[in-house]
Amino acid sequence: MIFNPIDLDTWSRKPYFDHYVNNVRCTYSMTANIDITRPLEATKKKGIKLYPALIHMITTVVNRHREFRTCLDSRNRLGYWDSMSPSFTIFHDDDKTFSSVWTPYCEDYKEFYRRYLDDMEKYGSVKQFAAKTNEPPNTFPVSSIPWVSFTGFNLNVYTEGTYFLPIFTMGKYFKQDEKILLPLSVQLHHAVCDGYHAGLMFNELQSRADTCKEWLPN
Repeated sequence: MIFNPIDLDTWSRKPYFDHYVNNVRCTYSMTANIDITRPLEATKKKGIKLYPALIHMITTVVNRHREFRTCLDSRNRLGYWDSMSPSFTIFHDDDKTFSSVWTPYCEDYKEFYRRYLDDMEKYGSVKQFAAKTNEPPNTFPVSSIPWVSFTGFNLNVYTEGTYFLPIFTMGKYFKQDEKILLPLSVQLHHAVCDGYHAGLMFNELQSRADTCKEWLPN
């Protein structure tokens, strides 16, 4: 993993970054339904899990755009990671708690799925907030609330408003007009992402779902 510092003096986004950090510190959330009819059918047919496929979809889109990988490093420098990996929640049904597990990203889904299954075997039953320790700094959070088909979701992150990475939350998928729809919310920071970038994210996620046969293993 490589962190690339941004030269604020030559960065074209500097006026916007300064405004949404120094004048109006601003985060926002957007929720939309993703049509996951094809991924759901494909994973059921192949006998593989849907959750890691959705995580991989999200991570692939995050890694396509620098805006979604921009953050502060341990030295408080603004920059972006060359690649990101997901840190996702798992639910413990017996005591209704959850844990966080991170899996190194790989563009090849077959390899990512193997890593996911390996992590779940090792850490899936560990009852700690961070079931898998030593999480690297180039991760972003993904969680799921599979009991509610929400129409909106908002997080309040108290880090002095300088958490710039996207935060994803999935809801309960539901059927509408012969389609299976997944509510997906993303929390973004206006200093690094505008409405255009949010729209780009959701459109590319839908495209990724529509073309799942091209990347899911045969």
